[in-house]
Parts: sequence; C-alpha cells; structure tokens
Amino acid sequence: MIIWITGASTGIGRSLALKYCENGATVFATARSADKLKQLGKDAENLKGSLYIFSADVTNQSDIEQAYGWLVQHLGTPDKAILNAGTYFPTPAATLNAEEHGKIMDVNYMGVLNCMETILPAMRESKAGQIAIVASVAGYRGLPNASAYSASKAALIAFSESLKEDLKSDNIDLKLINPGFVKTPLTDQNDFSMPFLMDVEDAVEIIINGLEKKAFEIAFPTPFALIMKLLNILPNWAYFAVARKVMR
Repeated sequence: MIIWITGASTGIGRSLALKYCENGATVFATARSADKLKQLGKDAENLKGSLYIFSADVTNQSDIEQAYGWLVQHLGTPDKAILNAGTYFPTPAATLNAEEHGKIMDVNYMGVLNCMETILPAMRESKAGQIAIVASVAGYRGLPNASAYSASKAALIAFSESLKEDLKSDNIDLKLINPGFVKTPLTDQNDFSMPFLMDVEDAVEIIINGLEKKAFEIAFPTPFALIMKLLNILPNWAYFAVARKVMR
C-alpha cells in the first residue's frame, strides 16, 4: 500500500508515517521542514515498510505538483492520501489581523484544496483510492480566541461533507478526521487546560483503525467529541453562555 501523508514532519502526521511504516506500508511523507523530514527518515530506517521524504509546502501549488509527480514516477499512484498539514496560533479579537487569519486559512484550508486538485484526477480515472482530511472538533462551533483556526476547520468539515457523495460515485472513499486535543507541538503552545488531552500514539491508533471502517467521520476522544457535538446543536444563547464561562 502506498500512502501519502502531508504535514508529516511533526505531531500526528509524523506519528502516522512511522506507524504505517512499522506496519509495512510504503509511505510518502511531505512537509515544509527538510531537516525534520530527514530526521523522520532516519527514525524509519529499521522499520518494516519504506519511507520516502519530499520537502513541499501545501500552500505552494507548484511544490505539491512536483512532490506528487515524484511520487507517481517513483512509487506509483497512492492508494491513500492523508491530508494532515495544518497550523494554529491564537487569534483573539483584541489583535484581529487579516494577514494572520490568511496564514492559517492558507495552510489549513487552501493547503488541502491544493492537494485535492493534484491528486483527484488520477483517483477519479482509476475509480479507486481513499482520501482522509484532517479537520478538528474546533470546527463544530467557533471557539474563543481561535477564530481563524475554528473557521479553517469548519471550512474543511463543510468541504468534506459536500464532496463525500460526489466522490463516492467515483469509488473514492473520503474520510473526515476530527481530533480533539492531542499532545503535539501545536497544542504545547496552549496555556489553558485542555480537556481529554490524549497522547499522539493513541490518536494515531484511532485514526488508522477508523480509516479501515465504513464511517465517514473519525472524531476523538469520544467524550470530548460528543460534548462538542452537543455544543453544535445548542441554541446560540446557550452556547454563548458556555463560551463566556470558558473565557473566564
């Protein structure tokens, strides 16, 4: 099995690459950081599968096309693509800045679209393949101090829901991954309590198992995902009351 994983230099993407390689898969790992990718390659040297690295920025369409071209030429069309690249930093109203919002949207949302535009033609032609888009439970409702991040992840959720049935007619299995708080370099910058924070290794096991099942969405940890889904169906007055309490 050939698996393309974006954002593979750190966090969930890195752990997914190593775990799939440990399970014997051929993994094509891309990310912006060449140095971190080289370290990933070294860490995978003695694993059962094969890992190939390629430095590419998901916000740069030319980078993605070059990476995908190398992948197809040397390894073949991927059976699975996990579009995981993402970024986060707080965006409170007090420092609202369109440029900062744009940085998050470019990586989290447009980065996925750039990859989808590149990979879809071959998958549609072959009538096969699986694509997994990593969003977040933060996309269920707008979270305090995370306006850009929540907006980008909400966009990914709507995008995935819109394409699910379209791609099903091409026999392409589209999955939506919505993690809660997972201990990674991104969440390490948070200075607030993170309910149900889980280790990245546990998150990876849930993702890998979920991608083998029929369900469209993989949301975890279950208690936190259920709480966030409940907030999603609350009337606005009730949700904003909860948000005010959280901000205090």
